[in-house]
Amino acid sequence: MGIEHTEFASEIIDQNSTDFGVTHFFKDIAVIEFNEGAHIDLNAVNPTLKSIKKHYGNFRPFGIIANRINSYSISILDLKKARQKLPNLAAYGIVSYTNATRMNAEIESSFCEWKDICFNNLYESLNTIQQRLGNDFSDQLN
Repeated sequence: MGIEHTEFASEIIDQNSTDFGVTHFFKDIAVIEFNEGAHIDLNAVNPTLKSIKKHYGNFRPFGIIANRINSYSISILDLKKARQKLPNLAAYGIVSYTNATRMNAEIESSFCEWKDICFNNLYESLNTIQQRLGNDFSDQLN
């Protein structure tokens, strides 16, 4: 389910759309929803990375959640390069809704510096990522 159709929608501070998807900004977390069939490599994700950097700056710790509501491919070899562009990224997670996206997320995680990044729903991912940042996401809800 897209984050705009959840109880969390009212907490979205800002949004940024690119040709490859939408980034939803919360206080400490960016939730990215890439488009169906997109191929995400360093060139494709650069506008998203720039918008994240503009929103959180170079020093404020933040987390990213990839909400895999659509099927898309990722250039695994570009993950490290993309990560280097966000030095203050402190936590990362992937929400998977099908066995195929879960398997892809587990492959992605083997190239990640974080462990236990796969989640079954947005609530679990938002709370876990926020806790890794030192807070509780439910505190942000009205």
